[in-house]
Amino acid sequence: MITKKIKQHFPIFRAHPNLAYLDSAATTQTPQVVIDAMNDYYAKYRSNVHRGLYDISITATEKYEAARKQMAKFLNSAPEEIIFNSGATFGLNALARSLSPRLSHRDNIVLTRMEHHANLVPWQEMSKHYGFEIRFIELDPTSYQLEPNSYNVIDENTKIVSLTQASNVLGAINPVAEIIKLAKQKSPKVYTIVDAAQAAAHLPIDVKKLDCDFLVLSGHKMYGPTGIGVLYGKKIMLEEHLEPFMFGGEMVSDVTYERATWNEVPYKFEAGTPPIAEAIGLSAAAEFITKIGMNTIVAHEKRLTDYALEKLTPLVNIIGPSTPSPSQRRGRGEVSRLGVISFTIPGAHPHDIGEIVNRAGVCVRVGHHCAMPLHKHLGLVGTARASAGVYTTKKDIDKLVSAIKEVKKIFG
Repeated sequence: MITKKIKQHFPIFRAHPNLAYLDSAATTQTPQVVIDAMNDYYAKYRSNVHRGLYDISITATEKYEAARKQMAKFLNSAPEEIIFNSGATFGLNALARSLSPRLSHRDNIVLTRMEHHANLVPWQEMSKHYGFEIRFIELDPTSYQLEPNSYNVIDENTKIVSLTQASNVLGAINPVAEIIKLAKQKSPKVYTIVDAAQAAAHLPIDVKKLDCDFLVLSGHKMYGPTGIGVLYGKKIMLEEHLEPFMFGGEMVSDVTYERATWNEVPYKFEAGTPPIAEAIGLSAAAEFITKIGMNTIVAHEKRLTDYALEKLTPLVNIIGPSTPSPSQRRGRGEVSRLGVISFTIPGAHPHDIGEIVNRAGVCVRVGHHCAMPLHKHLGLVGTARASAGVYTTKKDIDKLVSAIKEVKKIFG
């Protein structure tokens, strides 16, 4: 069970003891163990990796590769299937640029209506060059869940299915394993991609169970530092199906003035000096999550989400699943939505909501949350969004509720 003592691990709450931080879907706060791990690198063995034969460089290399092993354990993959990069956005762009040349005007790719811009715009840009069609799995406007009847947009000409594991706007958790299985039945040559940026800190992720070809995540959304993320790829995909599009440094095996050959995976996808301190910090964040226990985190955030929905539903318009119906439950102990609650208040612009609750020391997100097409699809100019983390308490929710009541007084 997670108690309010968890906040003691996060220095920001010592600096701001009355802060109700409800913007974890945008970026989580950083525990001291992550800061310490990064500071140790800078203070004790700062050097480049893979290249030095002196002691501190060897230590840096060992710590960096240990971080790769930690992230492999976190995702249930092999270490050589873990590529470090700057985040999920970079990973999705890398996949779009590397896979799209394999497609033509006869092919299609399938996304969902709830995708983040990072999993929409790169494919839009690539479709201009290669002519493939972009299709969408539709959204049920009542339940805010994906509409199973629209899975039929996946057909024998579908070459890529790329979808978010959990919506950063709606909080809805998607049945990605089910959709991946269906896609591979319909199109044996399909590539499947999971955007796990929003899920990594809140749900257990097992790439073997998902059977995805690729998966991306961002460190700053799972209690790690900014500027670091992971692109997971099945080894065969990284070796035979994915080509690097950044060159130089450690990603080469041999270079002449006329040609170059690539290093083995995963190094052929890590051009230049990697984010060493950030990878070490991300590893510490993954270990922090593991020590708490993902089942404990899921249970904690479910209790908070249920409490928040109970308190907020009479006051605001919830944009996302409310209480899960029996048909939405996917097994004992599983949940159908994250602690991401977007909402509107009639007569109040989201920016006004954000400013007024800020005066009460409550941090929420306002706007489109990098999902402008989804908002337009739902007929919304924007939403306010409250989102939970391991440090969120009922007291934080109560402060939000009190602040929203003040919003309603002003704009009622």
